[in-house]
Amino acid sequence: MQVRLAVVGLGNVGRRFLELVQRKHKLIQERFHLDLIVTAAGDTSGGAEYFRGLDVDTILELKRSGKGVAAYSQHGRGEMTMVDVVRSCHADVLVENTLTNLTDGEPGLSTMREAIARKMHIATANKGPLVLAYQELFALAAKQDVKILHSATVAGGLPVVNIGRRDLGAGTITKFEGIVNGTTNHILDAMSHGEAYEAALKHMQELGIAEADPTLDVDGWDAANKLVIVANACLRRPTTLKDLRVQGIRSITQQDLQNAQANGQVIKLVARAVLKGDDYELSVKPEWLDTSHPLAGVRGGYMAVLYESDINGQIFARIQEDNPYPTAAGVLRDVINIYQ
Repeated sequence: MQVRLAVVGLGNVGRRFLELVQRKHKLIQERFHLDLIVTAAGDTSGGAEYFRGLDVDTILELKRSGKGVAAYSQHGRGEMTMVDVVRSCHADVLVENTLTNLTDGEPGLSTMREAIARKMHIATANKGPLVLAYQELFALAAKQDVKILHSATVAGGLPVVNIGRRDLGAGTITKFEGIVNGTTNHILDAMSHGEAYEAALKHMQELGIAEADPTLDVDGWDAANKLVIVANACLRRPTTLKDLRVQGIRSITQQDLQNAQANGQVIKLVARAVLKGDDYELSVKPEWLDTSHPLAGVRGGYMAVLYESDINGQIFARIQEDNPYPTAAGVLRDVINIYQ
C-alpha cells in the first residue's frame, strides 16, 4: 500500500524523520506492507510538491547546504505557506513538525485544520496545537474520520501516550507520574553532583539540549504542556494549562539537594496526575522522592513515566534521549500505526 506523506517542518526532528523514512523504507515495506513516499515538504523558505514523489536525498542536501525546499528544482515555490503546501499537495498523511508555538499554535494549528478538512491523517511531534486546541482538533478529526497520532509529543521516543491510551484503555488510570523534561532532569542531576545551577544550565545550552531562552523548561511549562496532552489523551479529561498547578526548578538550591540526599531522597521535577474522587489533581513541581521510588533513579539524559491503574497495576517505562532521533522515530511509529 502506497502512503503519500506531506512533511511540514524540517528542523532537527523533521530532517531526522526524512532520514528514517529513507533508511527504514525496505523494512517498513516488508513488515507492514507500506510504501512511504514524500509527495510534499514545507519549511520556512516555502514548499515543494510533486504527486509522484520528491527525492528525499535532494531535500536533505538542500537543508545541509543552508537552503530550503523552495530551492527544490522545478517543484519548489518560495511563496508557499505551510497551509498552502497542504492545500495543494496529494498526500494521505500530514507529518507536522513545525516549531512549538504556545501563543497561538501557528503555523501548526492552521496546517492541521487544513489537513483534517482535506481528510488527511496527522502524525506530529508539535505540542502547541494540542495544548491549545486538543478537543477541537479531535472533534474535527472524528467528523472527517481521520486519525491524529501524537505519541512523540510526550517524552519523544518513549511511548507514553500509547501506553496510557491504548494499552491501559480498558482500565482506569489512578496515578500518572513522569519526569518528562530532559533539560531540568539534566540540571538537577548535575547540581546534585556539585555543579552550580547557572553552570549546569549553560552546559545544557552548549549541548543543544536547552534553548537559549530556557524559560519553558526550567519554569516547568514544557512538562506542563506534556501533562495537558497526557490528561486529554490518556486520562480522557478535557484539560488546559489553567487546570494545572505549575512550579519550576529555579528555587531549588544545592543545599536543598544536599538535605534531600542526607534524608535518603532526591529532588525531581515531576508531572503528576492523581485520581481523587471523580477528577484528577494535576501538578508539575519539584518533589522530594525517596530513593526507593522508581523515578528517583532516573539520571540526567533519561526521561521516565509511571502509570498506576485499577486493573493493570504499576507500569514503569524509561528512555535515554540525548538527540532528536528517538522523537523522529516516534513520529515514524505513528505514521505506521495509522494503518495498523
